[in-house]
Amino acid sequence: MNHDACIEALNDLIKINNDRIEGYKKAIDELQDDEHFDLKTVFSSMVTESQEYKNALQQKVHEYGGSTEEGTTTAGKIYRVWMDVRSALTVNDRASVLSNCEAGEDAAQKAYKTAIEDEDVMEETKVLLRGQKQGLKTSHDKIKALRDKAKA
Repeated sequence: MNHDACIEALNDLIKINNDRIEGYKKAIDELQDDEHFDLKTVFSSMVTESQEYKNALQQKVHEYGGSTEEGTTTAGKIYRVWMDVRSALTVNDRASVLSNCEAGEDAAQKAYKTAIEDEDVMEETKVLLRGQKQGLKTSHDKIKALRDKAKA
């Protein structure tokens, strides 16, 4: 069986999780004051979540006989969205930071949806991806709720 399509899709999602990890780490570093301690905690849990997802994706790539890619989607839209998080933090606007985080979460949801809908990705891989997508949706909703509260 040819696993190339699955390996490619999984490597794309590994990069997206790397984007997410880097984006939230930058956000944590930029949040200097104790006023945003709650966000640091939330963002740290998002980093841990993506590290776990990345590990599972890498394991699946190795099961299929492929090699995993490192790095982020530097040329892609997701990376630029996460970079916007950093610029929003410079003005210390909680609602803007969370809006940018939500945009990054939206991009991750879209990437997972694309991989799940890919006819060349095997069903056993889609099961893993659906579970991760649901976990990311929960995180998205948490970010959205915090953003809505910050705007209120």
